[in-house]
Amino acid sequence: MDFNAYQTALSSVARGAECPFPPAEFESRLARVRAGMARDDISALLLTDPSDIFYLTGYSTFEVSVHVALVVTPASLLLQVPSIEMGPAMVTTRVEQVVGYRWEGIGEVLEPLVEALSGFEERVGVDFWHGSLRHGVIEGVRTRLPDIRFVDSALLLKRVRIVKSPAELACLRRSAHTTGLGLKAAVAAVRHGVTDNEIAAVGAEALLAAGSEFMSMQPIVTVGHRSSIIHTNHKRFAIEPGDPVFLEFGAAWKRYTAPMMQTVVAGVPTRSMQRVFDGCRRVVEALLETIRPDVSFDAAARAGEKALAPLAGEVFFSGVFGYTVGAQFPPSWVEGSGFIARGQSSRFQPGMVFHLPLCLRIPGQWGIGCSETLLVTDAGTEVLTTNPWSLAQSSLSSVR
Repeated sequence: MDFNAYQTALSSVARGAECPFPPAEFESRLARVRAGMARDDISALLLTDPSDIFYLTGYSTFEVSVHVALVVTPASLLLQVPSIEMGPAMVTTRVEQVVGYRWEGIGEVLEPLVEALSGFEERVGVDFWHGSLRHGVIEGVRTRLPDIRFVDSALLLKRVRIVKSPAELACLRRSAHTTGLGLKAAVAAVRHGVTDNEIAAVGAEALLAAGSEFMSMQPIVTVGHRSSIIHTNHKRFAIEPGDPVFLEFGAAWKRYTAPMMQTVVAGVPTRSMQRVFDGCRRVVEALLETIRPDVSFDAAARAGEKALAPLAGEVFFSGVFGYTVGAQFPPSWVEGSGFIARGQSSRFQPGMVFHLPLCLRIPGQWGIGCSETLLVTDAGTEVLTTNPWSLAQSSLSSVR
């Protein structure tokens, strides 16, 4: 059978069987998005970011490199997927209008989009800054609908997604718990002679055994001097006595991720390591004390900078004290709807969830990172993760 017959067969036996939330949750999300469209005078939305499409429909897949689109109008939804994605579209969503195209026939995507957007050409919202928006799609639709006006509507979805519903918070809590189990298992495996790959394998096994789906980022483990280099990962390096072992894990629960960083030392931490570790904790505590509803992201960043000041000349820090997390797909668990950093005028609201990625690195020597994922509440904050906040000295005994 071809993908159209496959769609018909699956629709009759498994339609929406793995949709992650009940209809009311998606209806609420769509209502807020459509209210935003009316406010911004957007006649239709053309969405291509997999996480935005998931947010409004439940559509979930590990194949996020292909063209997928969701057209949102005031009264309808159209989900467009390639032939290889018809299965996920049928099983994970309840969208009534799903159209396919041959995976190998990318040119076939244009006509269904043109048909869906006809009559809504005045102001069609797109996210011009997301890599999933293909130039060929935009130019092809423009050629066929010469009067269409594409406008950047990236902020529309971000404003809606940044405040989490109770159903989303339940997923983030499950993720935080599972993340903690993975880190606990990985920390217990740290000892002289074990490689970073082996630590990552132990952590991954624990995460998956505890129920994590495929993750937006695989477990991050670096040891010794490599922990001083941002965004490196395990690469068969053995732990030496006295090495810091940096870990950053994030379990996925219905695509929601609450990450956590932890650092342990294979032996006795040096005074310098302890000092930098204490600096991480001091910054996180300053953020937890500052973050409250109606406080600006900029004000929280300034509090973080003040706490970091004694180490600022010695360590590399990215400058971002926190970023929003929610439902994401590879290659990242960063939601991108908000950043705690200088110059960010947005204000905290109850229901926002942030990861505080505090990793301080001395170039060429080592890095110490410890973090939490927190929920903004009416009263301040609630920490969702369970960081033990210790450089947990592990056994020096060799396993070789």
